[in-house]
Amino acid sequence: MTSNLNDEDTSVKVEIIPQSSQVSSQTNDLVEAEMAGESDDLKSETKALIDALKKRAQVEAQNAGTLTREAYLTAVRRAREKIENEQLIERDRIENSFELIKNEAEKNWESVTKEVAEVGDRLAEAAKAAWEKLTAPRPRS
Repeated sequence: MTSNLNDEDTSVKVEIIPQSSQVSSQTNDLVEAEMAGESDDLKSETKALIDALKKRAQVEAQNAGTLTREAYLTAVRRAREKIENEQLIERDRIENSFELIKNEAEKNWESVTKEVAEVGDRLAEAAKAAWEKLTAPRPRS
């Protein structure tokens, strides 16, 4: 049996971070605050993207093996490079999101035009009633 001459600790500490399918409260709060007024589909896709990025960074840090400063920086750089070089969202998902936004805008437009038409009709009826009242013959006394 051989022993270390310097009796240095050469063990490697690996921390396993449980992965969950739920979005963290921090991510949820961030997206809800920054994307107020956006559709729920758009928010949920954004939350999923942020959590995927977090998980990927955690995996890269775990793959580095040690938690030294240099290993951490290397893991973060690798994660950033992978994110920059790889397509994270498929084109179909982006197009689907745009389609959802377009459909929502069309529904809103239809609703606004319907309300404007209803207000116009009511104003026309009010004007007609006012005109009839104004031009109605007065009884002579």
